[in-house]
Amino acid sequence: MAAEAAGGVRAQSRATSNEERGTKIYAIVESGGKQYKVEKGETLLLDRLHAKEGEKIDLRAVMFRDGDVVTDPAELEKVKVEATIAEHLRGPKIRVFKYKAKKGYRRRAGHRSELTKVEITDLKQLTRKPAAKKPEAKVEATAEPKAEAKAEPKAEAKAEPKAEPKPKAAPKPRKPAAKKTTTRKAPARKKTTTRKTSGSSSTRKGSSSGS
Repeated sequence: MAAEAAGGVRAQSRATSNEERGTKIYAIVESGGKQYKVEKGETLLLDRLHAKEGEKIDLRAVMFRDGDVVTDPAELEKVKVEATIAEHLRGPKIRVFKYKAKKGYRRRAGHRSELTKVEITDLKQLTRKPAAKKPEAKVEATAEPKAEAKAEPKAEAKAEPKAEPKPKAAPKPRKPAAKKTTTRKAPARKKTTTRKTSGSSSTRKGSSSGS
């Protein structure tokens, strides 16, 4: 009888656990190119997020389950996954060693991942798409003093009386440019050359023979 009672208790516990699993609300979110399964109240480690500690952020859901599975992008826009930045920390040290035999090659390096710990504070599906967040008022507050500072110098510049224009000096008369005198060189004389003719040489030979 005791064994039967124990078996009945186990069966009831299994049934209740299955019911709890069926009614669990969870979502799969994406951050830093990775996907994580989250539930309300859980904490998880993400790649470093550019947010201050204690600041609230919204994570993008790629799947949501609340009895029915939601994967439609239009319906997922209505899913709200809100998290709070708990702390920024670094992961465990990873040591890297490179070695090549008979080459005298040794390289050592280390790496620690930059992580952010977040806590899921809210997980639900809204009836409509949430409104886009308005830009922070700090930007407007910093922009207004700059506009006022720029407007003041202009107003002062307009209030100052304009100085009287100085009389223009009469243009100086320009002197005519002096003409350059060019001297032409006389053409070179041609040299006269006298050529000896064969007739003169023959007459000279005849005269010498007659004599």
